[in-house]
Amino acid sequence: MSAPSVKAGRNEGHPRRPGKHIHFLLRLGPGLITGAADDDPSGIATYSQVGAQFGMGMLWTMLFSFPLMSAMQEICARLGRITGAGIAENLRKHYPKPVLYGLIVLLCAANIFNLGADVTAMGASAQLVFGGSLNVYVLAFGTLSLFLVVYVPYKKYVHYLKWLTLALFAYVATAFVVHVPWEMALRSTLVPSITWTADYWMALVAVLGTTISPYLFFWQTSEEAEDVRMNRNESALKRRPEQARAEFHRIGLDTWIGMGFSNLVAFFIILTTAATLHAAGAGKGIETSADAARALQPLAGHFAFLLFALGIIGTGLLAIPVLAGSAAYAVAEAFRWRASLECRPRQAPKFYGVLAAATIIGIALNFLGMNPIRALYWSAVINGVVAVPLMVMLMIMSANAAIVKKFSLPVHLRVIGWTATAVMLLASLAFIASGIHGLF
Repeated sequence: MSAPSVKAGRNEGHPRRPGKHIHFLLRLGPGLITGAADDDPSGIATYSQVGAQFGMGMLWTMLFSFPLMSAMQEICARLGRITGAGIAENLRKHYPKPVLYGLIVLLCAANIFNLGADVTAMGASAQLVFGGSLNVYVLAFGTLSLFLVVYVPYKKYVHYLKWLTLALFAYVATAFVVHVPWEMALRSTLVPSITWTADYWMALVAVLGTTISPYLFFWQTSEEAEDVRMNRNESALKRRPEQARAEFHRIGLDTWIGMGFSNLVAFFIILTTAATLHAAGAGKGIETSADAARALQPLAGHFAFLLFALGIIGTGLLAIPVLAGSAAYAVAEAFRWRASLECRPRQAPKFYGVLAAATIIGIALNFLGMNPIRALYWSAVINGVVAVPLMVMLMIMSANAAIVKKFSLPVHLRVIGWTATAVMLLASLAFIASGIHGLF
């Protein structure tokens, strides 16, 4: 990944190698996929609710959260590339087992609830567009996702996941189908508008919890470690420090591009629902992403409705493997099982067993009468509980010379990382306080 010298680029005797930029785009992977998976159907539901209820008043949160989530994901990616191991494996090697097991149990519970809600949203969206039975669609999408992640080789599957990120452009396109007051949108993005109500603060906590999620930390760290194992010419940076400069440059660009893409899409979801649902006074009653798609049809037309609904299906197909895969990586690393999406099922049976179990249980929640809104609520609660201690541990591990050797975090990542941790702590406390207040 080292850049060609200026001399070589200008010397006619050394023709310029074509496709340099294309080569970089092809190398975008863990950061891009992680960012796209952040905009899963559950996230779309949250952003739709925010736009429908508060209009453009929360567009500023996308600008505010962007550096926080990007820094945390870059810290995770660096950890995976430096050590050649995921978060759970690093915790197992260097910290007490109760810390490891506690975080993994909470992660798996949150992921399963989230996965169940996502599959339901995909089924509901397919039902809106094509008609038919919700349960049939739920079973079909869950089975398809599980089949692809288990039986399609990792290199091919990552290629498909990259193409699935294009589904998110449906939400950018939708904003240009409806009428948007762009001057107001720009002002709302740059100037925070805070309403001192319980509903507003609950929504703010939900947005932060959606953009900064523990399963994304585990996934990107493990995928960087996976890439090290897959590529013959690469090694963990603690063993091959000469690769560090090029790899940190790639990780930074990959992560910030991926997170920027994620927040841009979230921005347009809030913008679209604010310009349509909120403007028409239809903010109440929007609880799921399918509700948002359904409400858009009479206000923005059939084309906007189709874009929104089909985008939910595409993002779900991308997010389900990430949710199930991050749980599988965490459990397998904790128990020293072989963990790799490049392996065939018979080569890593326990890893794939956890992945399959997470997916199947998530699907089963829909047949056991679990309300998808309740599943989302519990997912948010558990994510809030696990996010802060996990972020603290990530910051501590990234400063531990026994783990990262000489590759401690640069100052800007330390500052932004601890700031993100403090923001999530305050958000989690606010969420818990609001929940307690709602009980009395």
